[in-house]
Amino acid sequence: MKNLWDSAEAAKCKSDLDLRVYSSRLLGRDDTLVLHGGGNTSVKVRERNVVGEEEEILYVKGSGWDLETIEAHGFAPVRMAHLLKLAQLETLSDPQMVNELAVNVIRAGAPAPSVETILHAVIPHRFVDHTHADALLAITNTDDGETRIREIYYDDVITVPYVMPGFELARACAKKIQAELKPTTIGMVLLKHGMFSFGATAEESYGRMISLVERAENYLKQRGAWELPPIGPMGPIGPMRVQLAALRRDIAETAAFPVIVSTDSNPKSLAFARAGNVREISQRGPATPDHILRTKRLPMLGHDVNGYATAYREYFSRNVPRAKETKTMLDPAPRVILDPEFGLGTIGRSAREAAIARDLYSHTMDVITRAEALGGYRALSEEELFEFEYWDLEQAKLRRAGKPPTFAGEIACVTGAASGIGKACVEALLKRGAAVAGLDVDPLVTTGAGQRPDYLGVECDVTSGEAVGAALEHAVRTFGGLDMLILNAGIFPAGAPIESLDDSEWRRVFAVNLDANLTLMRECYPLLKLAPRGGRVVVIGSKNVAAPGPGAAAYSASKAALTQLARVAALEWGAVSIRVNTLHPNAVFDTGIWTDDVLKTRAASYGMSVEEYKRNNVLKTEVRSSDVGELAAELCGPVFAKTTGAQIPIDGGNERVI
Repeated sequence: MKNLWDSAEAAKCKSDLDLRVYSSRLLGRDDTLVLHGGGNTSVKVRERNVVGEEEEILYVKGSGWDLETIEAHGFAPVRMAHLLKLAQLETLSDPQMVNELAVNVIRAGAPAPSVETILHAVIPHRFVDHTHADALLAITNTDDGETRIREIYYDDVITVPYVMPGFELARACAKKIQAELKPTTIGMVLLKHGMFSFGATAEESYGRMISLVERAENYLKQRGAWELPPIGPMGPIGPMRVQLAALRRDIAETAAFPVIVSTDSNPKSLAFARAGNVREISQRGPATPDHILRTKRLPMLGHDVNGYATAYREYFSRNVPRAKETKTMLDPAPRVILDPEFGLGTIGRSAREAAIARDLYSHTMDVITRAEALGGYRALSEEELFEFEYWDLEQAKLRRAGKPPTFAGEIACVTGAASGIGKACVEALLKRGAAVAGLDVDPLVTTGAGQRPDYLGVECDVTSGEAVGAALEHAVRTFGGLDMLILNAGIFPAGAPIESLDDSEWRRVFAVNLDANLTLMRECYPLLKLAPRGGRVVVIGSKNVAAPGPGAAAYSASKAALTQLARVAALEWGAVSIRVNTLHPNAVFDTGIWTDDVLKTRAASYGMSVEEYKRNNVLKTEVRSSDVGELAAELCGPVFAKTTGAQIPIDGGNERVI
């Protein structure tokens, strides 16, 4: 642990809420303390309301916010007086609690308060911090965790046995606080859940959290349970993209929706997946119950998706009779895979969900390894975990869940993705929820869509079969398979009449515009036929196929050959539910080859202004890259689900084509 408090930065804060934001972000930047929305913080302040009455208000982290990036408006302001009255009740259902919290928030539009709001209220300190520290969980998740906690902290902390979050936990903590809180108490440990610290100032509460977790780390060090075992070389992993795509299809069929399957073959993941006792230690449950919503209770070992689903249905059937309300079974597909061939695999309806599951389980592996070194890892019971997984508040979220984006869980590959039409295709697909691998010889492709989990930019010369294979392997290991292929990469050489057309130039144009696309189609076919909703290919052709121009023999012929290749593919691939359609753009001027000077020169040669030249078509409209990208994405969507072998012009209407 490192105390990151900076007095100069803290001095810039103008209020207790500003300090609350600052110290929350310090906690949030350490992923051994909190991950992806985990943990929560609060501050109690006195404010005057609109009628001049002074009230005590609890500002508590709002639902959906991450501590690392939280802002002042990410805290929900709740009336303390009502929270303390709620804490005195003997019973309060979860829906009632949520309602009471909502109607006592004093700012319209504030986020929903944390389900642990009442717990924050009953702690009689101004600042309260709550984390799920890895070091603490490695200690509490053992058979004698409570004894060890008392050995580490004496009476500096209050120790609370595991209770479901929400009102029951608040009541249990309130009773413990009333009975055991002393002037020297600086924190509270919730067994197999997390750590609370508190203080009169933001610095004090934050510093106590760091100190308490450091004591847990030191305890692990003293008992030889801190340093993770050294990992030797794991050896190379061979190509496995078709195998992974088949696994993804099986998972998607079990889940009843497309999924992203992200693999992590780093040495730690491989060593854990290949450990001799992985079948025992990995099947004991998550490090903290919060994780179950992202990782499910248990990871899948190997590739037996049907076996995993059967076991999950049996788990549901065993535990649902004890539920107080009707429960809707979640999909029985895994969210985490441990496999000796590729290490760790994580699943989600989006690349972000898969990335969150990966981060959570990566930390879980550390917790399990340290707990085993301490004497043996033990999670909560199956019954307790089921209660959390099927918590009424989470079931309510399921019922309220909106319709997912069109391409949620689906994966696209776009060539020539660094600029122009290719970049526009990437943006259109991302907007519809797809994960996208962009290929381009231009290094800018690696950052073209920014740093986001649903985009992978790969620098790739598509004329190299070896480079294409490596790029597809990278894409499938990142996302799990392939559903859509946009063949856009191409070159438009300088004009030359046939009598002076050089052989090498002809071959260069055909290598990019035709041969590379044949390679891509051939290499992608085994992946596309495993797409859960059927594969889709969109070929970016050209107006020159129907209406060639003088001086463009190589370009026109290569695009015509590519169009014919697409037609044959539509005929051959329909039997395995892959549809292939072609777009023929023309006069798309917002691309790299059309500089301002070139546009002015071409427009002047026609006696037109630049704006007139851009709209020199039947509809008198400008065709942009985004127009082509949007249509390419739509061709992959449900509107065109029964169309294949089509050729669609997108040129504003060209008289020669018409």
